[in-house]
Amino acid sequence: MTNKNLITLILIIVFTTKNLFPCTNFLITKGATTDGSAMISYSADSHVLYGELYFWPASDHPAGSTVDVYEWDTGEYLGTIPQVRHTYSVVGNMNEHQVAIGETTFGGRPELEDTTGIIDYGSLMYMTLQRAGTAREAIRIMDELLQEYGYYSSGESLSISDPEEVWIMELIGKGPGNKGAVWVARRVPDGYICGHANQSRITTFPLNDPDNCLYADDVISFAREMGYYNGPDEAFSFSDAYAPVDFEGARFCESRVWSGFRKVADDMDRYLDFIKGENLNNRLPLWIKVNRKLTIKDAMDLMRDYFQDTELDMTKDYGASPFQSIVRWRPLTWVVDGVEYFNERAISTQQTGFSFIAQSRSWLPDPIGGILWFGVDDTYTTVYAPMYCGVTAVPESYAAGNGAMMEFNGDAAFWVFNQVSNFAYTRYNAIVPYVRDEQKKLEARYMEETGKVDQEALSLYNSNPGEALKYLTAYSVNAGNYTVEKWKKLYAFLFTRFMDGNVKTKVEGQQNPEVEQPGYSKAWYRILVEQTGDKFRHPGGAGH
Repeated sequence: MTNKNLITLILIIVFTTKNLFPCTNFLITKGATTDGSAMISYSADSHVLYGELYFWPASDHPAGSTVDVYEWDTGEYLGTIPQVRHTYSVVGNMNEHQVAIGETTFGGRPELEDTTGIIDYGSLMYMTLQRAGTAREAIRIMDELLQEYGYYSSGESLSISDPEEVWIMELIGKGPGNKGAVWVARRVPDGYICGHANQSRITTFPLNDPDNCLYADDVISFAREMGYYNGPDEAFSFSDAYAPVDFEGARFCESRVWSGFRKVADDMDRYLDFIKGENLNNRLPLWIKVNRKLTIKDAMDLMRDYFQDTELDMTKDYGASPFQSIVRWRPLTWVVDGVEYFNERAISTQQTGFSFIAQSRSWLPDPIGGILWFGVDDTYTTVYAPMYCGVTAVPESYAAGNGAMMEFNGDAAFWVFNQVSNFAYTRYNAIVPYVRDEQKKLEARYMEETGKVDQEALSLYNSNPGEALKYLTAYSVNAGNYTVEKWKKLYAFLFTRFMDGNVKTKVEGQQNPEVEQPGYSKAWYRILVEQTGDKFRHPGGAGH
């Protein structure tokens, strides 16, 4: 495969504009997990993103090789840069050394976008994954790429992890024709978790702690030059200078971080006024210490949040429909009689293309230690299937190019999962429990299996690493394809049982099933009567 084709694989992804507030990440340190693994999670949310699993094999490149760079959002050609002599294997957003990278776009000051730059944020992530052996090396490589070739995109928060460390990095360009970016990267303290969701979160930072904080030499001086800041260095806040928080940043973005934090830390309600956009000075901390250690299942649950059990719970307001739905059709805001209103923007959302939890484990060889738990479509109804970072191929059902956003393919994971979730949206509280039950069974199976796969792969690796890679590849491919086949059968079952608003149960020995017609809830019927008065009142029925 040519260098150009390797990067062109990225082009199948197309993101919506930044003001739709896509993407959520959580960063979980070794000391915050039950088994000592480091994790990051990422949901890539866009109404036009086709969810698939990308794969770049490790490659050696001749001296003088180049690579063409295309913008991730649009596919626009940005330029050509020199290729390195060797690139690492990458599956999804994790490479063969267990380094993983995720992102959320915060935008920031629009005048700092540089349309003359060559490196956009998507190319930055995937090129770095092909070149970096550790999280710290990834930070250095990203800085070098941007300083040399210029940064094309707007402000980004990045999650960067390896088996030992987890970092949050925030960066923004320096305006047209001004190469490079200003940035800060902070190591998340052990035993803590961090999160970001389309709002810059790094405020003040230590100036003399290179073990735990790295930053561009001019990150403060450039802000002074641009008139964004005029105080002492020690009080400088990256977010306040380059991407100040506003109502939407709090209510649509920081609220998602808060909703994850509240599940694993105490006393988070003290930030309710902030995440509701009522007190922008009461900012969330960048990270919080967990009140219990987290499992891989806990990490998955963080990505399935819709503010349940809070005053923002999306099943409790009128927009939930008669069926207690967590889905709100876009646009996110709307105007009635000249007044603007909004829906909540939860972590779990219908426009997710793909999501993952990257799990890096220091006690195992890299090909075995890294697992990308990968799913397509809505996080609440997806299944996270295990993809070991040492694989040499990915499941055909998830592979790039198997279908597209406007090209239905009944064998592609993205379309199979969307069939189930979109059917569930029609009668959410009736259908989703069946989906969740199957989801839990499959994920529990994979969590149990991977423990056994680890041991078998390790035994093989110690005697024949190549055989271990074949074994891990076969397991990952089979797990992905098995998941899709199970979901095809689930769709057939659900459609048959719930078609036309009925609930049908097969009766053995009879041609016709039992049929229930549950209708709507009493609460919803009461709302209907309140809205319509006697319009539908039965003249000869009850109450006469």
